[in-house]
Amino acid sequence: MPKRSAMSRQMRLVLLSLVTGIVLMLIKFIAYFITESNAIFSDAAESIVNIAASGFAYYSIYLAAQPKDENHPYGHGKVEFFSVFVEGALIFIAGSVILIKAFYNIFFPQPVANVEEGIILIFITSLINFGVGFYLMKRGKTLRSLTIEADGKHLQVDAYSSIGLIAGLFIMKLTKLPWIDLALSIVLGCFILYNGYKLLRKSISGLMDESDQEVVEEVVQILNKSRQPEWIDVHNLRVQRYGQEMHIDCHLTLPKYYTLTKVHDSISEFDTILNQNLDSKTEFFIHADPCMSECCHYCTVKNCPIRSEDFRKHIEWTTQNVTKNMKHFRKA
Repeated sequence: MPKRSAMSRQMRLVLLSLVTGIVLMLIKFIAYFITESNAIFSDAAESIVNIAASGFAYYSIYLAAQPKDENHPYGHGKVEFFSVFVEGALIFIAGSVILIKAFYNIFFPQPVANVEEGIILIFITSLINFGVGFYLMKRGKTLRSLTIEADGKHLQVDAYSSIGLIAGLFIMKLTKLPWIDLALSIVLGCFILYNGYKLLRKSISGLMDESDQEVVEEVVQILNKSRQPEWIDVHNLRVQRYGQEMHIDCHLTLPKYYTLTKVHDSISEFDTILNQNLDSKTEFFIHADPCMSECCHYCTVKNCPIRSEDFRKHIEWTTQNVTKNMKHFRKA
């Protein structure tokens, strides 16, 4: 998929999220003004975060699609992690504001009115939020966009909290216990804080170049499926994601009697197989290691002129042995 085409699709998705957020925020604040419910205010306050986050995501997707340059040799994809960080921080702030207002109203309570109308309006917003959020998450995974996926997840979290809010308001209407509104507001505030923390954790992991374990597992599966006899072992595998692009470093053990041309051909084949099977454009840094006599017992190269012992053991490649910086005979 051409980068510009992918960018335009992502920007249209963020624009959908932004327009949806504005419309739903207006509906939720209407519900708050007619009910004066703290719980509904909590839901409406989070909608402001949705709008701010979508606006920043729109710009970050544009920036992430810019080509590599001298100052950014790995491209601009990491801005997506920063976008998720901003969204997580805004969610965290919204949760804090909600909790502060809830505790304030413990000492200075205000009556709740027109509960039925509020329930209907919030129910409408929850349906729209869930539908748009589901669509964004699905498209975000297809496009390999962390920003779109995070935006969709945020909308779905908003929908879940709205459903909980509706259930609580319904119980309050039946029991006529006003403190339920405050309790709901506190629960929603804590729930929002937790989800803000999860987004912050995810973004910091990306900014700190934490390895993407799902991608590592996918790479290992592809390597096992396409394994060639001369690929004696793969180790020190590291995967980093920069927006829609990935960078993979690894050491590939090859027969030590190979010529430089043969080593180049083997590495090129290794690169091609992975790029053909991975959804993202991938840049490789492959270090070729020569085999050692200790590798012979798990080497499957036929008619090897330097073999010191017979093949005895097949070593399956796993996320545990390909990510360690040592040849496999040291763990055999």
